[in-house]
Formats: sequence, C-alpha cells, structure tokens
Amino acid sequence: MASLQNIRRRIASVKSTQKVTKAMKMVSASKLRRAQEAAEAARPYADKMAEMFAGLSIDPEQAASPLLAARPAGKAAVLVVTPDRGLCGGLNTNTIKLAHQRVNALEAEGMTVAVVAVGRKGREYFRRRGVEILHDWTGLLNAPTYADAEAVGRYLVEGFLAEGFDRVDLVYARFRSVISQVPEAQQLLPIAASESGGKRGTDATFLFEPSDEEVLGSLLPKYIQTRLFQALLESAASEQGARMSAMDAASRNAGEVIKKLTLIYNRTRQEAVTKELLDIIGGVEALNA
Repeated sequence: MASLQNIRRRIASVKSTQKVTKAMKMVSASKLRRAQEAAEAARPYADKMAEMFAGLSIDPEQAASPLLAARPAGKAAVLVVTPDRGLCGGLNTNTIKLAHQRVNALEAEGMTVAVVAVGRKGREYFRRRGVEILHDWTGLLNAPTYADAEAVGRYLVEGFLAEGFDRVDLVYARFRSVISQVPEAQQLLPIAASESGGKRGTDATFLFEPSDEEVLGSLLPKYIQTRLFQALLESAASEQGARMSAMDAASRNAGEVIKKLTLIYNRTRQEAVTKELLDIIGGVEALNA
C-alpha cells in the first residue's frame, strides 16, 4: 500500500493538473464565443455565393475557365485543416482519419497524392508516414482572416492552373455545437459540375452582365477563397468547442480522482493510527504482565 506521503503527492499533482484544465476550459470558452459568431456570420455569405454560382448557366465541359475543366488526374492534393495543438478530444484524430481515408481512396484510383496542410497536427501526422507535404501553414486558426484564405486559395489555384496537381480535395471539421464537430471532405478543384449548376431555371433570381463566362472568370477564384475562409472559421470554432469539452471532462475526471485518493488517504491514515494504538496497548499490557 502506498505511503501517506506518496498519496499526498498524488493528490497535490492531480489538483495542480485540475487547475490547468479549468484554466484551459475558461480560455477556450472565451475564444469559442468569438469563433462561433464568426463562423455563423460567414455562413449566409458563403451560402449566397454558392447560390449565385449555381445560377451560372455554364457547361463545365465547355467552359472557358480551366477551374471547371476536368482532366485526367495524375496527381492530387489533399488540403487538411487541423489545429496546431492537441488537448481537444477526438477532433484531430477524427479529422486526420477522414483525410487519410481520402488519401487512400485517391491512391486507389491510381493517383499520386500529396498533402497541403493548414495546422501542425495534420502536417506532422502525414510527414511521419512519409506522405509528401507540398506546403503548410501554421497559426491560421488562432484568428482566421480572409487574407489567410486568399493566400491558401492563391496557392491552390496557381498550382492547379500550372498543372502541379490535377485535383484538390478539402478536409476540415464543421462546427455544429460545443459537443459536435463533424469532419467533412469535399472536392475543391476542379469545381464539380453539380456545383456549377446547369441551365438556369425559370426561377433564376440573378442576371449576369456582360456574360456568364466573363463573370465566371472573376467569380471562381472568389468562390474558392470563400469556401476556404468558411472552412478556416468552422475549424477554428471546432477546435475551441472540442477543447472546451475535453478540458471540462478532464476537470471532472480530476475531481473524481481527487475524491478517490482522499478516501484512500483517510483510510490509510486511520489504519496507521489504529495500528499505533494497538502497538501502544500491546506494550502497556506487556509491562503490566
């Protein structure tokens, strides 16, 4: 049985850990509110952008924009958006697992796959497994800006146009609630025909001047950047929500451990006192004998 001193040390250690987890929970809670508001505020713009894009009557097979043109995919890039740090429950594991599944699926189709990483966790995971890292960014999820999305989008679009890769997939975590962050995988480039609509129906609400094709040339890069910006915001909110939940669970678990250790400490101390009393009584009886 552990000594009283060892038990006291363990209790002090767990209490110290509990203070850290509670502090991290409070920090994540304050950051979560801002991140969640930013993600929710950007959703209507992203949805309207997608709605407007769906209104374009462009045939992807005949479109002038190369961002719509499907070509034989020899090399694919998977953009993986993950936090830079851990301690956020299963968020990193689930997102990376989906990204790895997407990499395996593309390789099964005969493509050479490389990774473009936003976040240290995704980058280190694939680097340890020998997957080529084309480019990486860190620190973007601390406070995502549209300029960050522009930089990532510019790199991907330029690489696609230069035929550095023939397909780009996006994997990130979509924020639903504090306890629910769902990894999602999407094809980013070339833009799928289903995204570009088809013929505009009779209920179309957008008119494009001078033509759909000319508008498309300016709209497509913005559309890619908007999707990336939304992914960054969703991932940032997911990180804080997952960390807040994880630290709350860790704090509660630490409290349970402290209760159990305290109970063990009291029992051990009582046993030690009882043993000392018995030794004293035995000694007295031996003297009186």
